Amino acid sequence: MSKRELRSAAAPAPLGTYSQALVVGDFVYTSGMGPIDPKTGEVVGDDVAAQTRQTLANLTAVLAEHGLGLDDVVKSTVHLQELHRDFAAYDEVYRAHFNEPYPVRTTVGSDLMNILVEIDFVAYKKS
Repeated sequence: MSKRELRSAAAPAPLGTYSQALVVGDFVYTSGMGPIDPKTGEVVGDDVAAQTRQTLANLTAVLAEHGLGLDDVVKSTVHLQELHRDFAAYDEVYRAHFNEPYPVRTTVGSDLMNILVEIDFVAYKKS
């Protein structure tokens, strides 16, 4: 099995030892991304709605490097700093970005580093 790295300048550069995304067979696996502006390196937005929009824009940019979009996402994992407080606002933004059938999703509360949301995807593209 081979794997190939995907990298987009339109998404934040990795801050540690990881890739933005990997292509493995017909699947793309993204790293967890947050609401970081790729040009400034700063967090975008003070609330979970704004941060979710930026996070989805970052992930969309990485998927585009392999000719994929949000309709190709089959699984998402979402971490919310304040799960009970922010779930409804996050879900409203998330829902506006996807079409049915929605990807399967796991959403959990997590201790995040100065952000309110982090999301990763698994996407599928038949080669």
